Amino acid sequence: MKVAVIGQGYVGLPLALAAAEAGYEVVGIDLDGDRVAGLNAGKSPIGDIADGYLAAQSVYYRASTDFADVVGAEVVVLCLPTPLDANRNPDNSMMLSGANSVAGFLSDGALVINESTVSPGFTREVLAPIFGGHDLAYSPERIDPANKNWNLKNTPKLVAGLAEAATSRAVQFYSKFVSSVSSFSSIEVVETAKLLENSFRLVNISFINEIADFCSKMKIDVREVISAASTKPYGFMPFFPSGGVGGHCIPVDPTYLAAKAKEIGASTRFIDLANEVNISRPSYFVGVATGILGSLSAKKIVVIGVAYKPDVADIRETPAEPLISLLRSAGADVVWHDHVVGQWKGEASAALSSGYDLAILVNPHTGTDLDALGSIPILDTRGGY
Repeated sequence: MKVAVIGQGYVGLPLALAAAEAGYEVVGIDLDGDRVAGLNAGKSPIGDIADGYLAAQSVYYRASTDFADVVGAEVVVLCLPTPLDANRNPDNSMMLSGANSVAGFLSDGALVINESTVSPGFTREVLAPIFGGHDLAYSPERIDPANKNWNLKNTPKLVAGLAEAATSRAVQFYSKFVSSVSSFSSIEVVETAKLLENSFRLVNISFINEIADFCSKMKIDVREVISAASTKPYGFMPFFPSGGVGGHCIPVDPTYLAAKAKEIGASTRFIDLANEVNISRPSYFVGVATGILGSLSAKKIVVIGVAYKPDVADIRETPAEPLISLLRSAGADVVWHDHVVGQWKGEASAALSSGYDLAILVNPHTGTDLDALGSIPILDTRGGY
């Protein structure tokens, strides 16, 4: 069976390679010519995918920039970015562009599966007309970069189709390489489940950030408080404070849910407040830094870990970006250190040393040499006192 996976990023590439490993003939479509050339040369652009594993799948996998290579595919999976625009509203432009490009090359009887995050109802109301009478299903991605325990193969998969036949075909497709696949009554149920998962995390992370601020004023360590609460074997789940949430899912998905809620006249006050708390975190830590240094004018500050989470090179929606911008606006001389990211926004990772007035930890990676800071003050956005 031929499979086409549209988008070869953090979601599409692992999916394409897992399908190839299961014996499907897979073509990965991506408009980034350099990425495609690298993939076909056995060079992985993603930390979780080793070059050796990529090369080993070359018998059944290849990458292409040409949508015409979709022709003949029995299954087409959309793994396209659905970020927020400059006004923090859902941006479906890349999804729609990719979907329309694919539609012209679909073979009769092809099954289309959307894995991209969308608002509930989008797959039925927007994608279904684009793909005409083709079977259409939704199965949200659940990729967690750098997670050593859970990966594409052992993370349970959710599936629903517009019709029973689409659901059945999607379940059959994924079951070849995913250990647990569950189907549900409608696409809207699964679309909403995806948004619930990450809205739950946003709300609880924003809540624990407020608890962290309380603990700071009480001069107690929030991490010890969380450790103590975690001894309860029921009714509690630990979340941890931060400089703000990042990545494609947690800061983005709840906004897709809130946008649909606004459209249908439903309330999302918890999500709205959680977004407000989360977005304010960089400003809060600028205030803390000012309290430590007295004034930020001309002070040398190093921000450590600009990726959105430890041990990945992904900087999407990273809270380090607004933090650095606000510090510079306050007059500070700011550099950043991140040996995993290396280059970002036209700047290079700075060396760690004791020559700074303050270090701010956002998401330091394994192997970050904090000892090189000597005795300078350190502000840890992840909690502690």
